[in-house]
Amino acid sequence: MSINAHRFGPWAVVTGASSGIGREFAHQLADAGINVVLVARRLAALQELGSALARGYGVDYRAVGVDLSDPGMLTPITQATNDIDVGLLVSNAGAALPGPFVGSDLQAQRAILRLNTAAHVGLTHHFGERLVRRGRGGIVLVSALGAKHGVPYLAHTAATKAYVASLGAGLHGELAKHGVHVTVLHPGPTRTPAIAELGLDPDTLPMPPMAPDDCAREALRALERNRTHCIPGRLNRVTTALVPAALTRSMMSRMLARPTQLDTATK
Repeated sequence: MSINAHRFGPWAVVTGASSGIGREFAHQLADAGINVVLVARRLAALQELGSALARGYGVDYRAVGVDLSDPGMLTPITQATNDIDVGLLVSNAGAALPGPFVGSDLQAQRAILRLNTAAHVGLTHHFGERLVRRGRGGIVLVSALGAKHGVPYLAHTAATKAYVASLGAGLHGELAKHGVHVTVLHPGPTRTPAIAELGLDPDTLPMPPMAPDDCAREALRALERNRTHCIPGRLNRVTTALVPAALTRSMMSRMLARPTQLDTATK
């Protein structure tokens, strides 16, 4: 199912677009004929992606290189989009800081807090106002599977993702009467660089990681139907429904403690 370009176009803003799920969002939106504003730190990667999308799908693009953990991150994004009609925000950018919370770098934890919460707030507030004025459009906020239950060795990161889930659920109820769809995406393990950054081997995970294109496709389908939440992948949905949160925390603790301990031993 292709996303409705009239409701969610003619332009979409996608953060974290240089790789992983964000990159797939950009591809699928361009395939639907929606022009894209690509946002991430790596400007060269965004320009390369934008050129490929323009050639492959005949869409226009704009690339905005910005660190979304910077308190002033909203200014260059608004300057790049003030003259275009944005119908969709995909607020996907985020990062994780694995390891024990006690003894971690507090400044790094605060940077994660800004990236994983404040950036979503700023973007959603700005583009939410624009979407309400136009009377149609959508917002996708990317959280994480199981974050609301807490994740050992990712305690702070999971807490920031739980904030995003709550924010999106509340806004879904507020903005529906204005014709604006809001969906929170809760991806489980996905074949993106994030798995390696956590020190995990995708081939040894309890469940096979999803392909990022499948994850983005299910999210856009849920947005089209104005669902509050989207857990992509049938196995992820079944596991979430049936496995107690305490057991999930225990499994995550064993998985994440080992690479953390190995990393500490090599320093």
